[in-house]
Parts: sequence; structure tokens; C-alpha cells
Amino acid sequence: MSDALFDISGQVAVITGGTGVLGAAMARGLAQRGVRVALLGRNQPKGEELVRQITAVDGEACFVSADVTVRDSCEQAASTIQARWGRVDILVNAAGGNKPGATVTPDQSFFDLPASALADLMNLNVLGTLLPSQIFGRTLARQAAGSIINISSMAALRPLSRVVGYSASKAAIANFTSWLSVYMCQQFGPGIRVNAIAPGFFLTEQNRFLLTDEQTGQLTARGRAIIDHTPMGRFGEADELVGTLVWLVSPAARFVTGIVVPVDGGFSACSGI
Repeated sequence: MSDALFDISGQVAVITGGTGVLGAAMARGLAQRGVRVALLGRNQPKGEELVRQITAVDGEACFVSADVTVRDSCEQAASTIQARWGRVDILVNAAGGNKPGATVTPDQSFFDLPASALADLMNLNVLGTLLPSQIFGRTLARQAAGSIINISSMAALRPLSRVVGYSASKAAIANFTSWLSVYMCQQFGPGIRVNAIAPGFFLTEQNRFLLTDEQTGQLTARGRAIIDHTPMGRFGEADELVGTLVWLVSPAARFVTGIVVPVDGGFSACSGI
């Protein structure tokens, strides 16, 4: 198989949530393959440090401060990137996460979850994917070429206990991926593809001390349950998302659109029996 099938060098990628554990790993992975990477986020010191790391190994990157739930902020970011590089070829919607207020706990039942917390979470995950797709998707539509990659979750495919808002919002992203893939293809041609990645369980800043004990580093009861239902018997490493991402945005996947790819160590295939 020709290496040209996976050649993405010279393209421009926008990664929302680019300063998070998963977003940063994907940014590094694309930059290593010659992609110019624009990191969108709200943590400027962390973003600038990641840019330094990428440029130190001859990659090309910039950080653009943006709130993905605010249209004006996304539009300003798009203008900044357009002025710098003149185009966008790849959008990775990696911004998102969970919020404690939208999570069922022993002290907070489903019936008591505040509507404001649920709305905030839906804004972060759903609106925070929709708005960048509108703003940067318009650029792809003008070019009649490009790729959008949304980040869904195992919680979308197999709803997890406690995280009701997170599961619902990530399921919405999976559905939106299918819808947008058809819309972009039918309205603007087959050169625009929309797919999603559904990560399994990766240790991030948000879940690390839910799945492992902060003092000992040992698995918590929830962490052990996850590992017991993951045939590979471990959590994922952030850079293990890069291969799937590169495939989906490369010419090798030019006939692939509208799918959600699990990267989960077999979690979605395991019944636990």
C-alpha cells in the first residue's frame, strides 16, 4: 500500500480543546506528519507551551484563544487562522467533557439534577461541536474539500451509570456526525467527509482520580470494573487515537463518511460474561 494514501502533510488542522490530554496528543500526532495545527482553547499558558513543544521538533502550530460555545469567539478564531494560513482542511472537535453537577452520585439522585447543570453540559459538548462545525465547515464548503472529526464516547454507544448528561450529549454528537456527513456530501460534494472517534477509557485530567486512587495510584472500584470489561486489560494511551485520526483525515479513507470508530481496547465488544 502506498504511503501516499496516508499523506496529510501541508494541510491545516483546527483542533478545539487542543490543550486537553486527548486534543494535545492528536495535535502532536498531526504536526509530526507535516500538518499545520491551530490549537483552540481557553488555557493560554498551556496552549502556548504545547505550541513550543510542537515547534521544538520542527512542527508548525499556533494557539488561538476561543470559547467553542460562543459564535463570535469561533468566528474570530476562524478569521485569525484564515489570515495566518489561508485555509482549513481538517476540523477536530475535541472540546468537551463532563460536569459534576450533571452526574448522579450517592448524594444526588437523577431526580435532583439541576437543569442548569444539564444545560451547561449540553452546551459544552453539543453546542461546542455544532458551532465550530458551522464556522469552519463553511470554509470546507467553499473549498468543496476537507474533513471534520467529532469526538464521541463509549458513553454514547453504551450509556454509563452516573453520567447521564455526558452520555446523552455524546450520543447527540454521534447522531450529529451522521446527519452532517449526509448534509455536507449532498450539498457540497463528496470531497467533504464527517466522521467521529469514540474513545474508550483514557486517563484524563477529569477522570484520573475517579478511576485511580490519588494517593496510591491503584484502581478505584469503578476503574477496576472498567478494566474488567476491557479485553485488553488496560486504559488507552492518548497517542493511540492518532492512527485512527490520521486514517480518517487521509486519502486512505476517501470513501468513508458518517461513521463512529471505537478506539476502546474491545470495551464495546465485551459483554462481561
